[in-house]
Amino acid sequence: MDFKRYIHAHSDELLASLAALVRIPSVEGEPEEGAPFGKEPARCLHEMLALCEKLGFPTENMDDRVGWCEYGEGEEMVAVLGHLDVVPAGDGWTESEPFSGEIKNGRIYGRGTMDDKGPMVAAVYALATLKQSGFQPSRRIRVIFGTNEETGCGDMAWYASHGGEMPVMGFTPDGEYPLINGEKGILNGTYTRTLHQTGDYILTRFEGGEASNISPAYAVAEVKCPTEAASKIAAEKVTVTPIDGGIRVEAEGVAVHGSTPELGENAIGRLAMALAQLPFTGETGECLAFVSERLGMETHGESLGLAMRDGVSGDLTMNVGVASFENETLSLTFSVRYPVTLPYELVYPRLKRGFTLGGFTETEMTHAAALYIPKDSELIRRLLGVYEAETGEKAEPKCIGGGTYAKSMPNIVAFGPIFPGDEVREHKPDEYMETRRVIQNAEIIASAMKALAE
Repeated sequence: MDFKRYIHAHSDELLASLAALVRIPSVEGEPEEGAPFGKEPARCLHEMLALCEKLGFPTENMDDRVGWCEYGEGEEMVAVLGHLDVVPAGDGWTESEPFSGEIKNGRIYGRGTMDDKGPMVAAVYALATLKQSGFQPSRRIRVIFGTNEETGCGDMAWYASHGGEMPVMGFTPDGEYPLINGEKGILNGTYTRTLHQTGDYILTRFEGGEASNISPAYAVAEVKCPTEAASKIAAEKVTVTPIDGGIRVEAEGVAVHGSTPELGENAIGRLAMALAQLPFTGETGECLAFVSERLGMETHGESLGLAMRDGVSGDLTMNVGVASFENETLSLTFSVRYPVTLPYELVYPRLKRGFTLGGFTETEMTHAAALYIPKDSELIRRLLGVYEAETGEKAEPKCIGGGTYAKSMPNIVAFGPIFPGDEVREHKPDEYMETRRVIQNAEIIASAMKALAE
């Protein structure tokens, strides 16, 4: 069964199909009739389903939120899950226009080429090569196209709640090779404390960061206080500037992804530690002491009683990503990533208790449960076997602190499309995928589909 011959014979067609999808700027937009996530994600879904029909597959469109094509007649179904929506283009593109689909120097450029249109077009052509080869699967193979992965996975929630069939096993080419069999549980939340300020030192500003999953590189505070207060702060990467009626305190950090805060330096924590050197009194002094001592520059929640780990995925991490101060209320938004084998019921109560003891109130909390499929399971063994056979490289699964589309549906793991050592271009300016990698993904996905469905 020579999958590679068919895929290489149709490689120009595959790349042209991908370029056509990249030219659709499928960023989430305002909902409208027939386009619950905006007209461009819906248009991209229609285009993809038209391609599937052109290749001879039956298709379904579930309320312009999710679509799929299928091959085979088995009672059970295996799935390849991916998404067609993309993040905004952003600034800084120099090699190509963001939605050009331009092919040059062995690369195809444009938002979505790597995340996740490239892998999903590869999946459709992988399914076509199985069909053309005459392969008769024991399980139906369904390629599922979502349209809301980047902004909440409401597509898959809709699929599940409206009778969408669940696979017995499958994968999403929306991560990396060799295979991700564990994704830490994620708690994203906000705690607030309202301050009734008294004394000669009054906090008037405290802000920093942009998102819970980014360790902030900058934070700033302003304090109404005696002018001599500037001499009371001594700290590295902290600047104190006199302003009218007080001082401005600025802290620098090193930005990293919130799943690996230990690799960066949190500017919010650094700012709190600097402010704690000032003689604040009352509730403000208590609050800043708590933030400085219990959060500070820590990255594992040690002083909140969250220092936990397992032998599979390592340490719990905690990142305070956003701070704001409005209407005398300090808000802290954070992301906790907890080990894959630990229960939510162990982690969350400790987190809440720690903040409550600091006088904070929970105002928002979301939870994405941990994902873990043991390496000796049938799914993991079959997919790793495919990767080793296709690449000639010994493969071991890995656990990550981030989350992939695999969490949106049971019995799914992340398998590809990024190869070890390759540059990760998703969400960045000049996003591209090497054309040889697009084709190689199609080959691996075809073999993986066969391995799960036979």
